[in-house]
Amino acid sequence: MKKPGGADKKRVRRSSAAVQNGGRDPSTDTPPRKQAAKKDVFQLFAEKVRDHKELVSRWAVLQETRVEYFRGKDFVSFLKNHPEVKEILESENNLEVEEIADILLSKNLLVRCDRVVKTIRPGKKKLSTWPAHLEIFPDQVFSDNDAFFAWAFVKRRPLWQTLLSFFWPVLTLAICLFPVYPHRCKLLILYSCAGVLLLILSLLLLRATIFGTLYIVLGKRVWFFPNILAEEATLSELFRFWPQKDEEERPKWTTRLLYAGVAVSVILLLRHHAPDEAARLRYQRRMSNIIDDVLEWSPRLALSGFMDKPQDVANVTDSGSNYADGGGEAQPENTPPVEDSGEGDEVVVESDEEGVGSYEEDTSRHGEQDDNHI
Repeated sequence: MKKPGGADKKRVRRSSAAVQNGGRDPSTDTPPRKQAAKKDVFQLFAEKVRDHKELVSRWAVLQETRVEYFRGKDFVSFLKNHPEVKEILESENNLEVEEIADILLSKNLLVRCDRVVKTIRPGKKKLSTWPAHLEIFPDQVFSDNDAFFAWAFVKRRPLWQTLLSFFWPVLTLAICLFPVYPHRCKLLILYSCAGVLLLILSLLLLRATIFGTLYIVLGKRVWFFPNILAEEATLSELFRFWPQKDEEERPKWTTRLLYAGVAVSVILLLRHHAPDEAARLRYQRRMSNIIDDVLEWSPRLALSGFMDKPQDVANVTDSGSNYADGGGEAQPENTPPVEDSGEGDEVVVESDEEGVGSYEEDTSRHGEQDDNHI
């Protein structure tokens, strides 16, 4: 009889719980874990805008940290030209550009910045379009009038960057193991690195020559491959060939003449102190010997040289014992033989590296013997 009563109590509890659940908002039925896992639409919007190639951005230093930033007017024109990007905001895609930017600022996805250098440098007509150093603006409100905005969230790393971070230690280990590579691999790596280095130096020298010639003759600043030495340039901007428009004032003829004189003086000085042909050949032989030693080294040669050391020690011990037994002076192993010429003159036979003997007469002893005969 007790079991039916217990079942009725359970039914009553379940029914009361069902009534309480029925009064809840259906939008709150999602478990809290799923709600936390659901990402903010403005976060997704910011990531999509940042990854879009049409939004022009640069890199700068903000409080000793490199950040990616863009201009306010570029953000406005970007959203006007690409309204499909706002579809990710779902119900809030009808907001204005200023409202969207203010929400991003309130969510700490953006930070408004200002240029550190606010004065025009000598020789320029206006401030830099993309400053290299920024500082945080006190009023965090969107504006398209000479305002800069930096992304304040960490960008998701693509797959190739993850793979590259994995292969960096492998590449370091491969560089350390270069001495044990086969001879052909060493030659291939050596010529490839030398070719790349020669290409880079030739390119830098060529662009510097063109810049100096056009600056002195025409008074124009033309840098081909203008971003090749820029730290904040992207990969596509790094290899851009055509130079940017010269926005600075044309230099005076006295300045150009001064630089021309300095260039001629440096060229004449280098030509005067240039090494001669003999010095160049000596340096070339020295460098070729060093390179040959690196290329021809192998673990087998190192091990064979290590194994030959005990044999050399044994030879030295044997020569010492022979000296003790014979009672005379022990001649070294490489001492050339001495022959008698029949006239009282001693001739020393020396052997060179190729095994060919060369005879030299001992004139000092010959002179002493002549004095004794007299």
